Amino acid sequence: MDESVLNFYDDLAKDYHHIFVDWHHAVSWQGEALSKFIHSKLASVGKADVSLLDCSCGIGTQAIGLAQHGFIVTGTDLSPESIKRAAKEAESFGVRINFGVADFRSLEKAVPGTYDVVLSADNAVPHLLTDEDLSAAVSSMYAKVNNDGMLLVTIRDYDELLKEKPRATEPRVFEKGKRIVFQVWDWADDAKTYQTNHFIVQEVNGQWITKHNKTSYRALVRDEFNHMLSTAGFVDIEWAMPSESGYYQPIVTARKKA
Repeated sequence: MDESVLNFYDDLAKDYHHIFVDWHHAVSWQGEALSKFIHSKLASVGKADVSLLDCSCGIGTQAIGLAQHGFIVTGTDLSPESIKRAAKEAESFGVRINFGVADFRSLEKAVPGTYDVVLSADNAVPHLLTDEDLSAAVSSMYAKVNNDGMLLVTIRDYDELLKEKPRATEPRVFEKGKRIVFQVWDWADDAKTYQTNHFIVQEVNGQWITKHNKTSYRALVRDEFNHMLSTAGFVDIEWAMPSESGYYQPIVTARKKA
């Protein structure tokens, strides 16, 4: 994994909520959408104490939302600054989550126990640019899933994005034009990876301030990821598009056979 990933999230942690029109609302609706989806897929539907490891939890967007819906949540992330903020945010939301710093390529060593669900949301997995790193992460996640438990990963729809290889995202304008968020993507010549330049432009006390962070992603298509998952031992690999799941990114689920 590129060192820029750690720097990207450490530096962005204090401003991450600015990506959303209302981060607190995002926590609520993502928690509700993912909770419904997980219970529709998990063998232990109706179980009151579903354990969940969010292994790329960031500042807690999904972890907090799922804790609000009764999941017993552990949250880990590569970024110490993100984990610090996640712990503070969980306290302010009034939920109990066990947080820790861990690279999702080495969960087996860094995180004790196993879980009914292992989650990685918000396009975190495509930060792994090589097959070696991706294989290590998937195997690491497999080790943390209970027998008959489930892995759930959300990523961008690269099968569609690679058809046009967009150079930028549509600017999102918040606070009556006083905050603008957008990304500029620099694709590699082989289109297998791209660098994201992430911009938050904000008016503060009459002055416009631009915050720029950059990191790299792999344009991970579904067939490639399916192969990695099956090689690691996962079965029943299924994809759900946003129109089906109610979530904003494609979701892939896979089971660990009992």
